[in-house]
Amino acid sequence: QVRLVESGGGLVQPGGSLGLSCVASGFTYSEYWMYWVRQAPGKGLEWIAGINIVGGDTYYKDSVKGRFTISSDNAKNTLYLQMNSLKSEDTADYYCANNREGWGIWRADSWGQGTRVTVSS
Repeated sequence: QVRLVESGGGLVQPGGSLGLSCVASGFTYSEYWMYWVRQAPGKGLEWIAGINIVGGDTYYKDSVKGRFTISSDNAKNTLYLQMNSLKSEDTADYYCANNREGWGIWRADSWGQGTRVTVSS
């Protein structure tokens, strides 16, 4: 059974930092690309960061480039997202997702349950 379990969301002030984690199980982690996808209130899904687990290549949407960092601990099957210089517009539910195809293919084989990030003073 595939499981993606996110953690680390919460309330943070503008300009602050927060780290998210996603523990993966039930599939061969190294055969997939892993992503962070977010959904702001009343908006659609936004694929913000992706990583090729084997090669380590990372990709970012322009809105988070330079502020967010996606990484993976392959020994622990755990995906991370370090978010710095947070803005109010980063407020969203953040989801961990995977696929085999790679960045630019906006579909996922599996999704986590999501973790909420609220950026507010």
